[in-house]
Amino acid sequence: MALRVEQDIFLVRQRGREVAAAVGLEHQDQVRVATALSEVARDLLRTAGGADVTFTLVANADDGRRHLRIDLAPVGALPADRYEPQSGAVARLMDKLDTVTGEGDTVVRMSRRVPANAPALPPERLAELRAQLGASAPGSALDELTAQNQQLIAALDEVRSQRDELAVLNEELAETNRGVMALYNQLTEELEETNRGVVALYAELDEKSAQLRAASESKSRFLANVSHELRAPVTAIIGLGRLLADSASDPLTVEQVRQVGLIRSSAADLLALVNELLDLAKAESGRIEPDWAEVDLRSVFGQLRGTLRALATRPGVELVVEEPPAPAVLRTDEVLLARVLRNLLHNGLKFTEQGEVRLAAERHDDRWRLTVSDTGPGIAPEQHERIFEEFYQVPGKTRVGGTGLGLPYARRLAMLLGGSVLLVSEPGRGASFTVSLPVDGA
Repeated sequence: MALRVEQDIFLVRQRGREVAAAVGLEHQDQVRVATALSEVARDLLRTAGGADVTFTLVANADDGRRHLRIDLAPVGALPADRYEPQSGAVARLMDKLDTVTGEGDTVVRMSRRVPANAPALPPERLAELRAQLGASAPGSALDELTAQNQQLIAALDEVRSQRDELAVLNEELAETNRGVMALYNQLTEELEETNRGVVALYAELDEKSAQLRAASESKSRFLANVSHELRAPVTAIIGLGRLLADSASDPLTVEQVRQVGLIRSSAADLLALVNELLDLAKAESGRIEPDWAEVDLRSVFGQLRGTLRALATRPGVELVVEEPPAPAVLRTDEVLLARVLRNLLHNGLKFTEQGEVRLAAERHDDRWRLTVSDTGPGIAPEQHERIFEEFYQVPGKTRVGGTGLGLPYARRLAMLLGGSVLLVSEPGRGASFTVSLPVDGA
């Protein structure tokens, strides 16, 4: 394309968005490309008298990814060897924005990566896209205003049908043309202002996103480091308490035995909290990689039935683990799945005073639904999302010991396995947690 006059800026911007869409860029990236291109084109039109614009789809030698490359060859000489756009935020909208010198010519070059999931573009498809873009007639603000002007002329011709009013009609048309130019200039100023605002907004959003990622990574590293450092002294306290209470050591008084028991119990609770913090930090940081394999739910349910039976110590509470229907096989990580179900079952046994805690499974099309239900006090609807927040526990008489990390950890692991955790509960009617997982894995 040739960039020579002010109107060409609109054509270059529109063509840039069309090419970006054709090669597979997402909608926001299409807006970024069009915004940055119009800003650079306006700079070159003012400083170098225009430019020749070329769109090229290339394969990057460094990462093997496809890139949409846009070269703007200035008509005149650039005022400096290295081009700097008037708006410093333009460079943030593109992956690269720089000046390239080759064969004696200086070219302003910008590029944007094409998503890896974008459809392939063989030479035949590229030729078809070139033909379509070449045949399409891009519109502009001036085209729209010209169409309105023609409608106005037709209306005036109908009203002023007499020959002696032809001179008045010509005068009105001239006035209309002046109004069209004034409106075009006003529209250009408004579009320039909007473009600057969009550039600044995208730059601010990108900066805030980077800050949020850095804060999340810092929190995960802090939790992991602190949890790891606390495990050694807590384990030492538990070991010392065991030695003090050992029958081979010097005998203790009844009060000393009770106090040592409190120390060991408190240290065990602290160790459980440290382990949950460490697990949660691993899940948040993405360090947990599922070991995908074919898993038999009957084996997982059998292990849970045996290991959790000792936790059902209340005489009025029964732990029921139903046998899953055959074929009870899905592709997942057996260890992570067992952790999710163990946390949900442990949560139900902790809050249920009468009745039962039940684990059941059923298959619906291409998904398994593993449900842990209890006859506990239930959870109010306004608390359904909050219980999945770290360290949060439902207030009231039903609060028991715990850290408030079990449910958030279970939800994160379920999401890591490609599933979700759904809660159905009302006060006084117990709670039902359903883990939905795909049969063939994430």
